[in-house]
Amino acid sequence: MADIKTFYIETLGCKVNQYESDGIAADLTAQGLIRQTHKTCADICIINTCAVTSKAGMQSRQAVRRLIRDNPDAKIIVTGCHAQTAPDEIHSIQGVDHLVCHLDKTKIAACVNANAPYQFFFQPPDHTPSNRFLTFDRPVSGSMTRAYLKIQDGCNAFCTYCIVPHARGASVSMPKAQVHRHMAGLADQGFSEVILTGIHTGLYGQDLDPVTTLLDLVQELDHARPVERVRISSIEPREITPGLIDLARQGHILCDHFHIPLQSGDTDILKKMKRPYTADFFKKTVEAIHTALPHAGIGLDTLIGFPGETDRQFEATYNLVKSLPVSYLHVFPFSPRKGTPAWHFNPKVPTKVIKERCAVMRQLNQEKQAAFKTANSGRRLQGLVQHTRDKATGLLKAVTRNYLTLLVDGDDSLKGKILDLGYDRWDKDTQLITSSLNYPHTATGK
Repeated sequence: MADIKTFYIETLGCKVNQYESDGIAADLTAQGLIRQTHKTCADICIINTCAVTSKAGMQSRQAVRRLIRDNPDAKIIVTGCHAQTAPDEIHSIQGVDHLVCHLDKTKIAACVNANAPYQFFFQPPDHTPSNRFLTFDRPVSGSMTRAYLKIQDGCNAFCTYCIVPHARGASVSMPKAQVHRHMAGLADQGFSEVILTGIHTGLYGQDLDPVTTLLDLVQELDHARPVERVRISSIEPREITPGLIDLARQGHILCDHFHIPLQSGDTDILKKMKRPYTADFFKKTVEAIHTALPHAGIGLDTLIGFPGETDRQFEATYNLVKSLPVSYLHVFPFSPRKGTPAWHFNPKVPTKVIKERCAVMRQLNQEKQAAFKTANSGRRLQGLVQHTRDKATGLLKAVTRNYLTLLVDGDDSLKGKILDLGYDRWDKDTQLITSSLNYPHTATGK
C-alpha cells in the first residue's frame, strides 16, 4: 500500500456520520495521507453511508457506484449504517474492496498505510451489556466553525419506523474524563462552541459505572467552562429536565436552543411509533421551556404520513405544532424501512397525500420562523461568527445562542469570535437579519 498518497471521503446522513468521517480523515491525515476534495483523483475512496430511510439506502448504493465508476483505480471502502444493515447489497456491488462494519470505523486509518494489511471483519452491532463506546483518540475538529463532539452512540428505543438501533447497537457513552479531555483539546484549537451529539444523546451516562446523566455532564462543563458555550444537537422530550433548562439561562454554558423530535401530535400514532410520551406531555415540555426561557430556540422533527395516519390525526399534529412556541420545523415524509415493524404496517398513506401534508407543515414552518424572528427583534444577542460568509450579500454570518443567524458587516478577523450583536433589521423577502452593532463579547466563566 506504499503507493497510496491521497484519500477522499463522501458522507451521507446525519451529523454523527459527519463527525465520524472527520475523525477518520484526521487519522488518515496523521498517517501522512492528503485529503482530496475532488472524488476523481484519490488513491483511496471511503463512503460513509446512511440507512435512515429506504431512499437513503438507495442513495448510498448509487453513491458507491458513482465512486467506483469515477475512480476505477482507487481502493473503495464502504462503511456506515447502510453498509451495516445491508452488507449483502454492498458486497454485491462489483468494485467494492472493503466493507467496514460499525465497530471497525475507528480502525480504518490504522489499516490504510504502508505497513499494515487490510484486516476488516464484518461484525453485527452489539446489543449486549459488554458493548462499549468507540471513538477517536484525538479531538475531532472537522471544518466547521462550531465543533461536534459525539458523546453517545447507539439506541435502545427501537421505534417501529427506525433501523438505527440495528445499525449501531445498544446505547453507549463516552466516559466523562474523555469528554473533558476532548473538550479541552477543542478549546486549545480555538473553538468557542461545541455541539454535543449522539444517536440518543439524552441517554448519556446510563451505561457508565457509576451511572451518570447528561445533566450531570453539562453541570460539570458549566463549572469547568472549557469553551464559551455548549449546544445539544437533539434531545428527546422525556429527557429535558428542569435542571437542564436552568443551565440554558443567560450566564450558563448551555445554549437556549432545544431540538426535540415530536414525530406526531397524535397520541395513538405515537403509540404505534413506540414513542414513549403523549401529545399532552410533549406540549407541557415545550411550554415549560418557553416559560423559563421565553426567547429559546425550539426546533421540532415531524414524521408525516405514518401508516394509518388519518386526516384527523394529521390535523392533530398540525394543530399541536401551531399552538406551540416553536421556532422551526424539520418535516420528513414517512418512508417505509425494510427491517422495521412499520414496514408491515397498514393502511399505507398514499404518496400524494403525504406530499400534500408535508407542504402544509412546511408552510407552518415558515410562519413559525417568521414569528420567532419577530419576537427577537430589538434584542441584543450573542453571535458566533462563522468561517463562511453569506453568499448572497457577502456579509459575515453569526449564529446566536438561540439559533438565529445574523449578518454582520466586518472583516475576516471577526471569524470564529463571539460578538454582542444588535438585531437591526429583518428583511421578510430575503429572510435575512442584519446587525448594526458588533463588538467582542466578554466571556464569562474562564
